[in-house]
Amino acid sequence: MTSSQTLLSFQEAGVLKLTLNRPEKLNSFNEEMHLALRGELERACDDDAIRAVLLTGAGRGFCAGQDLGDRDPRKGGPKPDLGATIETFYNPLLRLIRSLEKPVICAVNGVAAGAGANIAFACDIVLAAQSAKFIQAFSKIGLIPDAGGSWSLARILGEPRAKALTLLAEPLPAQTAADWGLIWRAVEDDALQAEALAIASKLAAGPTTGLGLTKRLIQEAATSDLDTHLDRERDCQREAGFTDDYAEGVTAFLEKRSANFTGH
Repeated sequence: MTSSQTLLSFQEAGVLKLTLNRPEKLNSFNEEMHLALRGELERACDDDAIRAVLLTGAGRGFCAGQDLGDRDPRKGGPKPDLGATIETFYNPLLRLIRSLEKPVICAVNGVAAGAGANIAFACDIVLAAQSAKFIQAFSKIGLIPDAGGSWSLARILGEPRAKALTLLAEPLPAQTAADWGLIWRAVEDDALQAEALAIASKLAAGPTTGLGLTKRLIQEAATSDLDTHLDRERDCQREAGFTDDYAEGVTAFLEKRSANFTGH
């Protein structure tokens, strides 16, 4: 379990709930929060008792991206190496979220700006409060979209919308993000956490290996030709078919009852 106050961690019934906890800074990232979140996601990779992850934010915002307070040019000193920041913190985080073979659900409870928006888009199922907004704020400070933003936006939305969102840095309302297929659903503010937890709990009670393999295949699809992908489906289906959960799922279907998946 994390010992950092910048990240709240709670685990119950197979769900690891992680809450970014710097509400006074709109949960913007500092080094401590980066390391705490990475540590919990690495734990989720290794702990069989964790079968789904739910990521959200404390207070009125989800995440405002990088905390710029420590990088005030008015303080003087050498110019920061932002590439090193990305290589040290953001890229490992994005790779962890994408490679974790367990569902990662994101509940965006308020503004998600810069890297905060793009970390949300890297998750598997994203719900947002109706009042939430996504902002590609990078152009306002002379930067490019990082945390996978230039990849995910172009891949999901196509060039015209991706370019407009990133070049203009205009806020994108949660409902529009849902209508465009950028997130799964926009929900009433007071229903967000309950609905996100219900989804996480449902997935945590599911066939973990099969869900993880499904996540992997869908992520591979955009860069795979059909013949290669058919072979990957064959291999993954073989692996899924050897699990106890497959046997339980078929047995439950034949017995006309709900399956009791164990994640194995």
